[in-house]
Amino acid sequence: VAITVILAAVIAAFVFGMGSSVQTTKTVGVTASVNGTGYLVVTVQGGGDVDLINQLNMTVNGVDDGNITPVNVGTTFSSLASISPGDHVVIVANFTDNTKQVVLEKTY
Repeated sequence: VAITVILAAVIAAFVFGMGSSVQTTKTVGVTASVNGTGYLVVTVQGGGDVDLINQLNMTVNGVDDGNITPVNVGTTFSSLASISPGDHVVIVANFTDNTKQVVLEKTY
């Protein structure tokens, strides 16, 4: 009886759409390093979902540091300000399906 109840609940979840709200993770490779003048240089390395990116947004310590578009494999961009020890950098990809995903998060 218990197995029947559990099976019915799982089937109902998918029939009524509760299982469809799960988002898939996109695959994008991004690297970043501080150059000789102290600016962060970010490079898009690849990944199966690079073609789906509308733009990349970079924040440093929660402050907007620029938007990058178009984005392709090999796209390189730099921070607007120099990076100091302890700075927290987050790069978010905005995709064509209106989803967003953090592709790099690092404290320097």
